[in-house]
Amino acid sequence: MKHIIPVLATLLFISCAPAYMVVDSAEKFEIERYMGKWYEIYRLPNILEEELEDIVVRYELNDDGRILIINEGRLKSDNSRTKQAKGKAWIPDSKKPSRLKVSYTWPFSEDYWIFKIDSEYTNVLVGDPSGKHLWVLSRERRPEPAVISPFIEYASDLGFKIENFISGQVN
Repeated sequence: MKHIIPVLATLLFISCAPAYMVVDSAEKFEIERYMGKWYEIYRLPNILEEELEDIVVRYELNDDGRILIINEGRLKSDNSRTKQAKGKAWIPDSKKPSRLKVSYTWPFSEDYWIFKIDSEYTNVLVGDPSGKHLWVLSRERRPEPAVISPFIEYASDLGFKIENFISGQVN
């Protein structure tokens, strides 16, 4: 019996620890260059955006180092209407600037990691290292498929279910 308690405590601790399917984020990342307007090209399904299309996200760096996030998209049921969600992000560890935390409802937050970004900061693969959330974003509304395909391939290599991707833009 005395050996069972430590084993149970260890199992409980392991089951409560976050399970990451991705352990690395982009090595080089400059938050200032990431700021601005991005178009959502693809995403894994998520509750926040399930009824939206033509999604745009804007990032604004505040003086205190926190980031304002504004997600906006057109309602699929009525293209004349939009829905907006505002959130905040921050870098919890300055040694790993590509690993952000995001919150849309305080005090809850989630990991938001930059997995892959091109050197011009025009295309990016971002998401949750647990595999729950993933987005391909671009500075262009309709980037060339050849430009986006390396990001999709990388997502697949990481183990994300890219067959579930939803297009964020209307053709």
